[in-house]
Amino acid sequence: MAVVAGSTGITNIHFDGHTPRLPEAARRPLPDAIAQLDAYFAGERRAFELDLELRGDPLQRAVWGQLLEIAYGETTTYGQIAKRIDEALYDSELEPYRRPRVVGAAIGRNPVPVMVPCHRVIGADGSLTGYFGGVERKKVLLELEGVRLGGGAPEPAAAKDQLAML
Repeated sequence: MAVVAGSTGITNIHFDGHTPRLPEAARRPLPDAIAQLDAYFAGERRAFELDLELRGDPLQRAVWGQLLEIAYGETTTYGQIAKRIDEALYDSELEPYRRPRVVGAAIGRNPVPVMVPCHRVIGADGSLTGYFGGVERKKVLLELEGVRLGGGAPEPAAAKDQLAML
């Protein structure tokens, strides 16, 4: 993973294979971010205490704000988030039944995965839906947090072995 910070906080997290090439002058250590991510992946941290510099349109920022409200180990759906967003932020021509798709698109543009927990959003039927880092990565993150998938108890050892893919 690569963590990118702006002048006021974390702006992006990139998974392996999606990491931008930063000029040497732009590289600097981010020990607080790395320490908190390491603690999260070790199962020792449930929330991040870092400033975020999220750039997006008002609807995207509202959706990302809702993601920050989802508790560790909990999930919600695109439809549930869509209902909590101020109606004025949606295009006035958009039919209400299409709002979950718009929310899904905003979630897909989340620049700070893991810290802004988009992995905690699942389909209305309980299925694991798309994730920029891959559905398998989403599954590992949810299992790390103790979310039961498919009705079975998560296997901590298996999830721990899979953390290397993050």
